[in-house]
Amino acid sequence: MSSRPPTPARPAATPAGLLARTALQALAAVVAGYLAMGVVAGLGLRAAGAADLPGGFTAVLAAVVVMATGGKVELSGDAGALAGTQAQLTAMPLTVTLVGALVTGYCFLRPLRHHAVTGARELLLRAGSVVVLWLIGLAGLSALARHDFRITVGGGEAEDPLLDLFGELLDSVNPTVGFRTDLGPTLFYGLLWILGVLLIALLVSRRAPLPSRLVRYQEPVRPVAHAMLLLLLAYVLVGLVVGLVVAATRGRPADTFAVLLLGLPNITWLALGVGIGGSWEGRAEGPFGLPVPQILDAVLRGGSGGERADLSTVDLSSLAAQDGRAWWLLPVAAVLLLAAAFAAAVRSPARTRLRQHALRTGVAFALTMLVAAPVTLVEARFGLSVLGIGTLDSLGGEVLLRPHVWAVVGLALLWGLVLGLLGGLLASRVRRKGEVEQPVHREDGAGPPGPPGAP
Repeated sequence: MSSRPPTPARPAATPAGLLARTALQALAAVVAGYLAMGVVAGLGLRAAGAADLPGGFTAVLAAVVVMATGGKVELSGDAGALAGTQAQLTAMPLTVTLVGALVTGYCFLRPLRHHAVTGARELLLRAGSVVVLWLIGLAGLSALARHDFRITVGGGEAEDPLLDLFGELLDSVNPTVGFRTDLGPTLFYGLLWILGVLLIALLVSRRAPLPSRLVRYQEPVRPVAHAMLLLLLAYVLVGLVVGLVVAATRGRPADTFAVLLLGLPNITWLALGVGIGGSWEGRAEGPFGLPVPQILDAVLRGGSGGERADLSTVDLSSLAAQDGRAWWLLPVAAVLLLAAAFAAAVRSPARTRLRQHALRTGVAFALTMLVAAPVTLVEARFGLSVLGIGTLDSLGGEVLLRPHVWAVVGLALLWGLVLGLLGGLLASRVRRKGEVEQPVHREDGAGPPGPPGAP
C-alpha cells in the first residue's frame, strides 16, 4: 500500500521577508494616518470657507496637517518700505490630531493582534519603521505648506479715508501675508508626536502584546490608561452632540461644522479642565476671535483678571457670570471621571487594593491633563503699522488662550484620587477579573456535591 508523502513544513520567515512585511505594514499605517487627517482637515477648511482661497487651498491643507502633528508654521508679511507687519500663529487643530492619532495607532497595533507576546526587537523594528516613514511624509507636507496672500487696504464698500491714505503711502497697495513651515522644529515636534502616539497606543490597548519583560506592567497600567482615553473621547462625543444640536437649531451651520472638524477637542478638553476647577487665561482683540462658544469669547474680550490687567481668567466663575449653565461643567466632570474610574476598576484584577486603584487613577488623570491642557494653547497675532506709529485696528488683532498647566495637573491628581477611591468601591460590588466564586455552605450540611466516594 502506498502512503502519501508528508506535507513539507512551511518555511520560516526570513529576516528579509520580515523586514519587507514590517515596512509595508508601517507604510500602510502612515498613509492611513495622513489620509484620515487630510480628509478631516479638508472638510473643516471647506466648511470654514477656505475653498475660495485663490490658489492656496492645498498649501493651507498641508499647513493644517503639519500643525496637527505639532509642526511649526511661521507667518510673515510684506507691506512695503513704509510699513511693518507682525504675524504669529501657535495652535493645534485637535480634531485633526485626534483622528490621525487614533487611525495611526490602530493600524500600528493591528498586525500584532494574533500574537500572545512580541519580541522587543520586532516591536522596535515596527515602531522605528513607522517613525521614519512618518517623518518623511511630514517633510513632504512641510514643503507644500507655503503660500502668500494679498490683503486689500481700503477701497471697500464702506471706504475708510484713513485706510485709503495709508494705502497710498504703501509701496504695495495690497500688502501680503504668507506662511512657511520651519522644518527643523517641525520634524522635532513631529518626532515627539509620533513617538507619543505609538507609546499611548501600546498603553491604552487591552490586547496588544508586549515584550515578556514588560508584561508585568500590563495589569497596573493598561486599565487606567484605557479609561483615561475613554474619558477624553467621551468629552469629544458630548461636544459633538452639542455641536450638532447647535448646527441644527441656530444659524451659520457651516461655521459650527468648521469648529467640529478642526478644533472640537480644543473646546471640550478645556471644558474638562475648567470643570475640575482649573483655569486658563487669555484675551481676544480686533476683528477676529476664537471660533468658540459665545460665552468663552465674551470672557476673553472682558479684559479683567489674569496676571496682567488686560488678560481675562477663564474658569467656572467667569463663565458662569456670562451663562449660569456653565456650572453644569462641574457635575459632568464628576460623573464622567467616576465612570472612567469605575471602568478601570472593573478591568483591574480583583486583588488590586482600593488605595492602589485610587493612586493609579490619580496619577493617570494628572498625566492625562498634563498632555491635554497644553495642547489647547492658542496664540494668534497680526498687525500692520505705517511709519511705526501704530496698528490699524481693521487689519490687526490678537487671540490668546493659555492654560495654567500645573494648577490643572494638581487638581486632576486630587480628583483622580477621590473619584478613583469611589470608583473602586463601586466596582467591589461587581464580579471582577481573577475572582473565583466561593462555594456556599448551608447550616443543614447541604452544599455542592463532592467527588465520588466522598462522605
